[in-house]
Amino acid sequence: MTNALAADLSLALDPATFARSVIEPEVWQEAVLRCPHPRVVLCCCRQSGKSTLGAVLAVHRAVYEPGSLTLLLAPSLRQSVETFRKVVHVYKRLGRPVPSDSETTLQLQLENDSRIVALPGTEQTTRGFSAVRLLIVDEASRVPDETYAAARPMLDPDAGRIMLLSTPFGARGFFYEATRDPETWRTFTAPGERVARLSTAFLAEQERALGAWWFDQEYRCRFLDAATAAFATDDIEGAFGKVETWNVMPSSVWT
Repeated sequence: MTNALAADLSLALDPATFARSVIEPEVWQEAVLRCPHPRVVLCCCRQSGKSTLGAVLAVHRAVYEPGSLTLLLAPSLRQSVETFRKVVHVYKRLGRPVPSDSETTLQLQLENDSRIVALPGTEQTTRGFSAVRLLIVDEASRVPDETYAAARPMLDPDAGRIMLLSTPFGARGFFYEATRDPETWRTFTAPGERVARLSTAFLAEQERALGAWWFDQEYRCRFLDAATAAFATDDIEGAFGKVETWNVMPSSVWT
């Protein structure tokens, strides 16, 4: 085996090695890149690099799995375009390892028939695709449940993979529920103190500026109820989990 072929095989088998041409992955990022699980949740703080990880894995799939379809889903068209720009950036930084047939603001199609397509987060725009090998939902906590429900059936039934990337946004929705389902999902959590590029001074400044409630959500990855909620989610669930039984007298007693 030639050195070039061996190097290419190493890149194909190890997305973390593949990523080093673009970024220097932190320990938790390497764990994400090497995770083979078909259902992955990244519950990460702001500016942690989760979208870049998604972009690396999208390009890796397109390059090394000819004919594959990767969909990028985000809450809005603007966010979809921004996520797709990261994909194009990774692709260019890697030196365009497979030439492209076409490049637009929302789609990259390679000569090996692989495609990466970005979609805005509406139920109407997510239909019409099939055999999706990789579905990446960016800012997943803000994508409506009905949009996710419309996108998920497009997944390849045999080898489709889903990645949900987001910071928390309340104790509700499919993203929150996925983090509570370890049987189905492999969840990686990266709060601010685990992200090397976020200094202690920066995090302290953000906490002063945002206040404890928003900082806990955005940088400590905590699922919090709305500040104005009358009852916490845990209290409501606990109330329904406790059933009180009464000994009711037969109806004949009341007649």
